[in-house]
Amino acid sequence: MARIIVIGAHGKVARLAVPLLVEAGHEVTGVIRNPDQAAEVAASGTTPVVADVEALAASGWRGVLDGFDVVVWSAGAGGGNPARTEAVDHSAAVASIDAAAAVGAARYVMVSYLGSRPDHGVPPDNAFFAYAEAKAAADAHLRSSALAWTILGPGRLTLEPGTGRVEIAAQPASPSVPRADVAAMIAAVIERPDTIGSTIPFNAGPTPIAEALDQW
Repeated sequence: MARIIVIGAHGKVARLAVPLLVEAGHEVTGVIRNPDQAAEVAASGTTPVVADVEALAASGWRGVLDGFDVVVWSAGAGGGNPARTEAVDHSAAVASIDAAAAVGAARYVMVSYLGSRPDHGVPPDNAFFAYAEAKAAADAHLRSSALAWTILGPGRLTLEPGTGRVEIAAQPASPSVPRADVAAMIAAVIERPDTIGSTIPFNAGPTPIAEALDQW
């Protein structure tokens, strides 16, 4: 059993991942911004913690993350506002990485996106540019940390039912993946030390998740 904290616990992916983590026997805490979401998060077997990730100072982050074995970043600004995207998807993510290392959390799982890298190729006048820049910088910071990190890079997220099957590849044949399968990937990599130090690009595919990770 691990003590796991999920940042962005009321997000669509996290709400699917948390029950899997609880079912696996882990002690799960979820960070949420809106206190009105606390009851729903608690109903999933998760201990809710209300914190505004945009406003937390370094000491605040250390207080939130202290005592946990695994940090899962599944938060996001949702796009549309470059300043908030920078604040959440880059600055807050970096602060959480530094805090996780400072308090000895060790394991860190980042939910990123397929194609996240410094040379992402998104033009500055594209609405996606701020997000691409923020995620590339946050991912790079995590890779340079001393944490036992795994970065998940799913493509376009859908609300279709999960299949438990993916294709792990730099350019998967499918353009998308159900959120439920991203949640399943989160739960899977936490159990697999062999995914530490890996950036895993994936979308929907024909291969069961465990087998796909074996092949990766």
